[in-house]
Amino acid sequence: MTTRSDAADTACSYRRTGHDPEAGVWRLKTLTGREREVLLLLGTGLGNRELSRELGIAERTVKAHTANIVAKLGQQTRTQAAIVSALVHGSLCTDLSCSGHRGKIPDCWLESTVA
Repeated sequence: MTTRSDAADTACSYRRTGHDPEAGVWRLKTLTGREREVLLLLGTGLGNRELSRELGIAERTVKAHTANIVAKLGQQTRTQAAIVSALVHGSLCTDLSCSGHRGKIPDCWLESTVA
């Protein structure tokens, strides 16, 4: 059995691993409106088939949007993008009665540079 050092127990896991899921947050402004909608739904854990039904688009279009989102946010996987979605739900969601509006991020991070 190995013994973990006290330093490893107190160091932030983000610092230890070198990956901070919030790093993609500032890139939200690069997403189109539809990509933001897909990102918001990614955070629900739905699969591509369910997302396509919810959005009324083809499953391959969902896959294309998801790939664009992952790339634009500088993430490596769909799961990482879903984590970003959960972190910023309150800013992506327009339903004010939604419980996810705690901890809203600055609107300037969401201003799209794409028309």
